[in-house]
Amino acid sequence: MNHYFVKSVQILILLAAVVMAALPAALSAESMPPLDTILKELEKRYTGSQFSADFLQESTIKSMEITDFASGRVYVRYPGMMRWEYEKPEQQAIITDGHKLWIYRPLDNQVMTGNAPVFFRDGKGASFLSDIRLIRQKFTITPHPPEGEYLYELRLVPREKTLNISQIRLYVVPRAFTIVRIVTVDDYGDDTRIDIVNPQFNVELDPALFKFDIPKGADVQKIDE
Repeated sequence: MNHYFVKSVQILILLAAVVMAALPAALSAESMPPLDTILKELEKRYTGSQFSADFLQESTIKSMEITDFASGRVYVRYPGMMRWEYEKPEQQAIITDGHKLWIYRPLDNQVMTGNAPVFFRDGKGASFLSDIRLIRQKFTITPHPPEGEYLYELRLVPREKTLNISQIRLYVVPRAFTIVRIVTVDDYGDDTRIDIVNPQFNVELDPALFKFDIPKGADVQKIDE
């Protein structure tokens, strides 16, 4: 069995155990606070914030029965700045300062550049983490009773029809109001799950972290907009 897969499963099990240990009783639909309360607490937690975390990503193409795994570290600074550093299965960085976007693949010495608001407009790349207010503006939000998990679940449907996303599911830790899982589903039923592990909010992130200098000799490609 793939060593990375085994390691990812172990980390996921540990994360679940930590969350369950922190919550004494299962949540029910009745125990969930009103949607507006959850959204206000999320906005309080994430608006104006800076944080970093490890992440685990699982992407599934159902029609082909293919599942890929990835992991790395994410850095987020309000408003609009993000840096996703993929470490496995190969190195890659997705960087934005809120205006420009760079996707760097060092093994190929390739850089793709584009317009960040266009690239992230439908929630792609969990862009709302860098400005949580966008979920009220861009999505119809429905609280959903948790199924066997000690988390609040919010289901987000884009107000404007897009080709890439039919639904986003956010899983939120009660009382702490931190987002620990993001599941993105497209029209074909394919999904990408990102688990946010051990977020650290008491950090000071240099704005330079969200800029990128293109290496000399790199193959530079423009992302279609």
